[in-house]
Amino acid sequence: MPIVTLTMNPAIDVAGHTDRVAPTDKMRCEAPRFDPGGGGINVARTVAVLGESVTAIYPAGGHTGAFLEQLVHAAGIPSHTVPTAEPSRENIAVHADDTGEQYRFVFPGPRLTPVEQHRCLAAVERHAAGADYVVASGSLPPGVGPEFYQILADMVAAQGVRMILDTSGAALHAIRRGVFLVKPSVRELAQLVGRTLPGRAEQVAAARELVTAEVAEVVVVSLGVEGALLVTTELSRWFAPIPVPVRSGIGAGDAMVGGIAVGLTRGSGLEDAVRLGIAAATAALTTSGTGPGLRARVEQLYEALVSDHEPVAEAR
Repeated sequence: MPIVTLTMNPAIDVAGHTDRVAPTDKMRCEAPRFDPGGGGINVARTVAVLGESVTAIYPAGGHTGAFLEQLVHAAGIPSHTVPTAEPSRENIAVHADDTGEQYRFVFPGPRLTPVEQHRCLAAVERHAAGADYVVASGSLPPGVGPEFYQILADMVAAQGVRMILDTSGAALHAIRRGVFLVKPSVRELAQLVGRTLPGRAEQVAAARELVTAEVAEVVVVSLGVEGALLVTTELSRWFAPIPVPVRSGIGAGDAMVGGIAVGLTRGSGLEDAVRLGIAAATAALTTSGTGPGLRARVEQLYEALVSDHEPVAEAR
């Protein structure tokens, strides 16, 4: 299996529409959409849509965990579930039709015991044998210390497998070594280095600090509506965004990671892998809920990026 994903804090993502959002009033919503969510699961959905082999590992418990497993299965994702004593979480996103704004309510998730955490690591260790990449994505739930991803990175490196990491906060701050590629947002990168990053030069310098410190070999900074930035020891490249009508921004960053992982698994160079990531993220923006983009649309966007080198420039 080329790609293994780990989601330590998965969720059932509930999405819906209402005419307007106002305090106190009951806001009648349309029938909800339910998606399996959490960073690694979203990554796995993109990988599967693009036709590559993937296994999603995640903890799940209670009736919500059972429903989450059903949703993952329905999405056609091979998975390994680690049972937990506490129930899995649900997150809610509501789109207000009058303003076009989306309101997101994110809950902390179950508290994982040390035994449950160990079982998650053991599952990755088993499934990573023969994998090309392990992708760890998303927040850490209550009870899991910020050093967890560093423990995972050391374990994966010992197996000779490359790790891709997309997380934030204390979990990102705790990373010291062993990650192949890390994908912070520009806000997360600024928090990590402890200063504002107003321009491209400052963003490149901050990303290169991580490379120089051997935290990661590759840094891909998501810049939102300003595109993305690829930084290694030897290069820095800026990629322009693709303007599209946005239906939902949830999961677009995860789709980007999934596209990059697929590109790398197929043997693409870093720049082309990032192009595939941008194509996947852009396609995801046009779907409802946390759904990945259609494969045909991702491939169409990718081919357009490959044939037009204008969106890529040396970052200064």
